[in-house]
Amino acid sequence: MTSSQPDNPSSSITAKGVYGHLPKGIWVLGFVSMFMDISSELVHSLLPIFMTSMLGASMATVGIIEGVAEGTAAITKVFSGAISDYFGKRKFLAVIGYALGSLAKPVFPLATTIGWVFAARFIDRIGKGIRGAPRDALVADITPPQLRGAAYGLRQALDSVGAFLGPLLAVACMIWFTGDLKAVLWVAVLPAVIAVFLLIFGLREPVRSTIGTTGLGKNLAVANAGKLSLRYWLVVALGALFALARFSEAFLLLRARDLGLAAAYVPVIMMVMNLFYSFFAYPAGAAADRFSVKSLMTTGLWLLVAADIVFAGSTSLSSVFIGAALWGLHMAFSQGLLAKLVADTTPAGLLGTAFGIFHFVSGIALLLASVIAGALWDAYGAPATFIAGGGFATLAALGLLLYRPPAPDTGHRGST
Repeated sequence: MTSSQPDNPSSSITAKGVYGHLPKGIWVLGFVSMFMDISSELVHSLLPIFMTSMLGASMATVGIIEGVAEGTAAITKVFSGAISDYFGKRKFLAVIGYALGSLAKPVFPLATTIGWVFAARFIDRIGKGIRGAPRDALVADITPPQLRGAAYGLRQALDSVGAFLGPLLAVACMIWFTGDLKAVLWVAVLPAVIAVFLLIFGLREPVRSTIGTTGLGKNLAVANAGKLSLRYWLVVALGALFALARFSEAFLLLRARDLGLAAAYVPVIMMVMNLFYSFFAYPAGAAADRFSVKSLMTTGLWLLVAADIVFAGSTSLSSVFIGAALWGLHMAFSQGLLAKLVADTTPAGLLGTAFGIFHFVSGIALLLASVIAGALWDAYGAPATFIAGGGFATLAALGLLLYRPPAPDTGHRGST
């Protein structure tokens, strides 16, 4: 699945004209993410309604399923990242991960009990876990250090375009199929299959991997974690704080439904969120290559606080759309920037391991956040869920004041 020529730009590239200078592989990974997110977000934008209205699940059950799903993905990322370092081959693992996500999609419309949905989410998230760390490490492998923020921002932007188009497709299909949820869920299968084939035939992985030149990742021992710097572990702690402050977007959809939005139009909430996410993810990533990452991420946290306040106090659907826009802005000013920080603080030979550990810790934090959110909703109502989220976001913003951004760790990179 590799070619004879590495898909890598010249090391002399500057930040000027970033779009034209980013390697082709970043665009391929971005479009693969886009098609998979069209599929996944079509499903996810309808799944909370499907679980609660058709399968009778409680809010706490939704929280547990979403939390366990993300936790499963996080745990899997640790192993896939380390394996990609060991073998020096990341594309193969990414293909397996995307293929599992594709295979899980038909299970959702076939589901007759909540157990089926749980199984499908479990398989889907295992696939996400397998592909996540190798894919993020690939971005760092094929991108010059001075363009990493832009590269992660572009991939995240294209991913978010898919996350916008997925709910849009869901709304259109709900209207076309007159509210038949299961028929609409079948539509998600095609873009997932396209993503797999695009990755197989479109991405050229570097022949001579950075992993093979460093020797750092040539074993799967836990001791490899000890080779990661203190600054890296501070980034991991920072990512966990961000995840605790942000629970599953399923609760945004349920809040809109709670305020009277018809089931066919609930996916519009995800469309609004991802429209702002996709529009600002690349500019935020590119800005992180030139300006203070700390200031940009602090802005992202205060945007999340504002979103939680809006959702907690919402009495009309218009305010819910404003909250979704603020949530999307928060994502744009956090997710790609955190990935850049991981890459900047990690030797090239341990990129897969580093991203795996980072996603594992963040995923466990997101699991806790989602379970707590569901329990609070059942016990005290929707406002309590978002008030708690705003509290965690405020704590994360205060914690960020103690963080000192690292200089890019470019000295460890080998030939890609």
